[in-house]
Amino acid sequence: MGNQVLLACGMAAGPLFTIAYLLEGAGRVDYKPFRHPVSSLALGRAGWAQAINFLFAGLLSLIFAMGLWRVGTSRWGALLIGIWAVGLLGAGAFRTDPVSGYPPGTPHQLPRRTLVGALHDLLSLIGFLALAAACFVFAPSNSPGWAFYSIASGVLFTATMALADAAFKQHQRWADLGGLIQRVSLTIGWAWQTLLAVRILHT
Repeated sequence: MGNQVLLACGMAAGPLFTIAYLLEGAGRVDYKPFRHPVSSLALGRAGWAQAINFLFAGLLSLIFAMGLWRVGTSRWGALLIGIWAVGLLGAGAFRTDPVSGYPPGTPHQLPRRTLVGALHDLLSLIGFLALAAACFVFAPSNSPGWAFYSIASGVLFTATMALADAAFKQHQRWADLGGLIQRVSLTIGWAWQTLLAVRILHT
């Protein structure tokens, strides 16, 4: 594949992932997007759709990382995007534990995590940290606007993910808004990756 095709995969991953989880969430009667995490869509009879969504987004992001490596913009940045992609693949391979009362009939928080759920959380965390770090690695630029945007994205992505984590751990103030906060965070991260791909494609 040509470099442009590889880089275009990074541009497509975020919008496709977002559209998919929004449609999946809208079709679940007991699913509350403001409260429940995106990962919870992988639970239940229709959970395969979100699992595939994670895997497809991870594959596209991994191809994007290969494109970044080829064009040589930043080897460290390409590596970090690759780790983010592996985190997405891991989130698709290992399903999350029930949280915040979804699926219906489950507790707000399990007294003890399962091995599969723990692997999902660990790989997701590694991926999130890698994407946040990539924002800073790709920040140096001749464009002050891009540098500011990239750094701000890294800071806001990290802060909102930490807040979402507290919500899913049933922090009283944030528990009912965990899903919303996570969606804000994912939007920040995916928007940054999309614009990074656009920027490199046009340089």
